[in-house]
Amino acid sequence: MPMKIILRADVDNLGVLGDEVAVKPGYARNYLIPQGLAMPATGSNRKQFELESKKLQAKADTARGGAEALAAQINNAKVVIEVRVGEGDKLYGSVTAGNIADALAAKGIELDKRKIQLDQPIRSTGAYTIDVRLHPQVRAELNVSVVRLGHTEEAQAEATPAAESETQAQGAAE
Repeated sequence: MPMKIILRADVDNLGVLGDEVAVKPGYARNYLIPQGLAMPATGSNRKQFELESKKLQAKADTARGGAEALAAQINNAKVVIEVRVGEGDKLYGSVTAGNIADALAAKGIELDKRKIQLDQPIRSTGAYTIDVRLHPQVRAELNVSVVRLGHTEEAQAEATPAAESETQAQGAAE
């Protein structure tokens, strides 16, 4: 039998602050209530929630504002990860969310690796756009380049225009 609760914070795939939802009793008792994310939906708790809802909303707005500022930093950041590569640009191992979080930390952006949304680890070189979920309402996109060890992004960028100009010169000569 579902248990009715009042959400004290935004919860992914469940609801937002102030919603009254029905969940399984174990989920409410073992996770939501001890974490301070919800309270049982009783008459006295509804009155208490009304009294503290402005404080909770201000706290949620502050968290969202911080997430939006972090999203702006992440959207402007470009991460280069150098890896050992075998034949066919196959990586020895893979690039995981933890590796990406460490690379961001080296740039001065602290981020929990669980917020980086990777469907599966990266196993080849190239440029990737990765979703970062900072808040239920705030997402960012991070540009990650995975390159061979010893080949920096600048070296590859310099090599590409030179190759294009040689191709154009050959096309003009013909």
